[in-house]
Amino acid sequence: MTERGQGSLERGPQHLRIGPSRMVMQDGRLVIDFSETALPWPGQRLWPGRVSGRVELVADIASDHSVDLDGAGRHVWCPRMPRARATITCDALPGGGWCGPAYHDMNFGNRPIEQDFIGWDWARGLGGAGEDTIILYDATLRSGAHRRLALRYSGQAAPEIINLPARQTLPRGFWGVCSGVACDAAGIPRLLTRLEDSPFYTRACIETSLQGQRLTMVHETLDCRRLSNPLVRLMLPFRMPRRGRYP
Repeated sequence: MTERGQGSLERGPQHLRIGPSRMVMQDGRLVIDFSETALPWPGQRLWPGRVSGRVELVADIASDHSVDLDGAGRHVWCPRMPRARATITCDALPGGGWCGPAYHDMNFGNRPIEQDFIGWDWARGLGGAGEDTIILYDATLRSGAHRRLALRYSGQAAPEIINLPARQTLPRGFWGVCSGVACDAAGIPRLLTRLEDSPFYTRACIETSLQGQRLTMVHETLDCRRLSNPLVRLMLPFRMPRRGRYP
């Protein structure tokens, strides 16, 4: 991604364009065309390079369900495609791309998240022999209140709310970000693969137990206190380039 100025933004009910990249709803599909700069990163590349391609998402389950993450309704989460199929075309990927299971959601609000949240854990996985989609949200507000919820989608747009067991800790990231996930008292969550590890955000594949069932999930942790740290703010352009104008 590239952070860009307001003049590079264009949006409407069915589309969003930021610089040369855009997403649009077409015939029930979400189509994302991207053209971005990949910055140098240890183990990946030595020099900046262009990364471009297309992502097409087709929903197995589409939903208009939305959830207020805080009591005032300033921050909203919408799991638009709890379960979907993705086709990715990109020369930077082995074989030029891939096809597989996917998920699409969105968050929006009317003020910065670090003003109202300490952080949150989120996870999504398949249960019930792959027929159910389970999504977990465990947010801690700056007031000290907690917003914990678990949604189960079983082939319909309306989710079932399920009970969450207590949160158990996961291994810290390289930068010390603390993570956790709901897990049955008799179970122990396990980190499988680290996917992203930054000073304020981590993403990983994990394993946990819910209602006696062992689940593999994609998990993320956001630490809003770290995000608001001035030192972390100074580091962001080294991971996400900034361009004030386009073209």
